[in-house]
Amino acid sequence: MHLTPDEEAMLAGEAGTPVKWALDYQLAVGEFFGAERFVPVRSAHAHCDGEALGEAGVRFLEQLADQGALTRVPLTLDPRSTDFSCALDIGQDESITDRERRIIAAMTRMGALPTNTCINYQTVDVPHGGEHLAWGDTGTVIYANSIAGARSNFEGGPAALAAALTGRVPEYGFHLDRHRYGTVEVELATQPADSSDWGAVGCLVGRRFPGYWEVPVLHGAEDNPSPDELKQLGAALASYGSHAMFHMVGLTPQARTLDEAFGGAGPRERLVIDEAALREAYQSFVPESDTADIVVFGTPQLSLFELRELAERFRGSQVQSTVYATTSASVLSSAQEFGYAQTLRESGVRVLSGVCFYLMTARDLARRNKFRTLVTNSSKLANIISGYGYNPVFRRTELCVEAAISGRIRE
Repeated sequence: MHLTPDEEAMLAGEAGTPVKWALDYQLAVGEFFGAERFVPVRSAHAHCDGEALGEAGVRFLEQLADQGALTRVPLTLDPRSTDFSCALDIGQDESITDRERRIIAAMTRMGALPTNTCINYQTVDVPHGGEHLAWGDTGTVIYANSIAGARSNFEGGPAALAAALTGRVPEYGFHLDRHRYGTVEVELATQPADSSDWGAVGCLVGRRFPGYWEVPVLHGAEDNPSPDELKQLGAALASYGSHAMFHMVGLTPQARTLDEAFGGAGPRERLVIDEAALREAYQSFVPESDTADIVVFGTPQLSLFELRELAERFRGSQVQSTVYATTSASVLSSAQEFGYAQTLRESGVRVLSGVCFYLMTARDLARRNKFRTLVTNSSKLANIISGYGYNPVFRRTELCVEAAISGRIRE
């Protein structure tokens, strides 16, 4: 890789030990992917929850902070493993909260903003077309690349932190034009009815065309999806297919036409999604019993509009299952001001802040609370949570609310 004089100085340790570590790390990544140079980034977003880091990872962050590491660009943080306000109530012990506080302390000392959100693009850091980013969390990356036209690869926790310390990333992958053109065509022969349907679309496309370098091009829907529906689509594509980018003709910035989305080339393969296919996506998640042990809304975290919708659906009812709704601190603040959070709590829904359920030591929660069957309107969560010992049931929002209130799953 070609290094500038500033980068040579970083590599020589002239900017301190943490920056030298960071550039060494990035240089290895860049050389592996054949990058020729570094490009500056405007911001970074790191995934550093306690369950993923473990004790060794936390100590590493503390060591960097002790060595004087400071971010050169804004660094926001992904959800953590616990909501401090209710950790003990839901079955998490003090070792989990203590570890998360150590992470926040170390990252804050380095200049990070402890936002603990996976919807930074909806709240604290809206991306812009053409800018380079170093974002972790696959859902944030696919939204930035696809909807905003920004440029980022999937950056693991160490890679995102390294980028924050150096202010740059190796130029490869989705930072380059050639990887951003469509590869496969998806025709929507039915109109998705709500955000969970868009998640089902992402499930179907990701299962059919898995691969980081695949870029689906979608067209055919009569109505454009809302930002929250795009959020669910992107999160599902990233989860099932490892996709970092998609196009939607006439909506996303690099797809004014089908031809533009493919860069003048044709699709390698084509998929048609109709109403029957959507039903198959839901039916592929088979409940072991009709009992809904836990119902989870979130993953990605809920926006203010999604919390309002849930409040309207639950108003005047009482849940029979354990029900969690996860969001960010900033969204929760507004939801409390407008009364949505209170309405949900009066119905028995626990509104959690700064977390996503699958990061919350989910296996331990299942054991301590005897959770097995989990009902959700999040296609992404349904895909992930079976790895933590749950029987996932993916359903439309209306049916999830019904299951929460009745305690039973209706087909």
